[in-house]
Amino acid sequence: MKQQFKTNINCGNCIKTVTPFLNQLDEVDGWKVDTENPDKILTVEGDDFTAEEIIQTLDKAGFKGEKV
Repeated sequence: MKQQFKTNINCGNCIKTVTPFLNQLDEVDGWKVDTENPDKILTVEGDDFTAEEIIQTLDKAGFKGEKV
């Protein structure tokens, strides 16, 4: 399963900050942020995770996320 989110993750340091939060989710197999995209699209791949779970995880890391 793959889901995409608009975020405010806009640089390498932001990615470093959010990495441990997203990596701790067992349901997530991989993720990436397209910082070149004006919407800073986060693509998350894995099994059995919810959009709300990803949005809450981003919030814990200090970022905003919105399902695309």
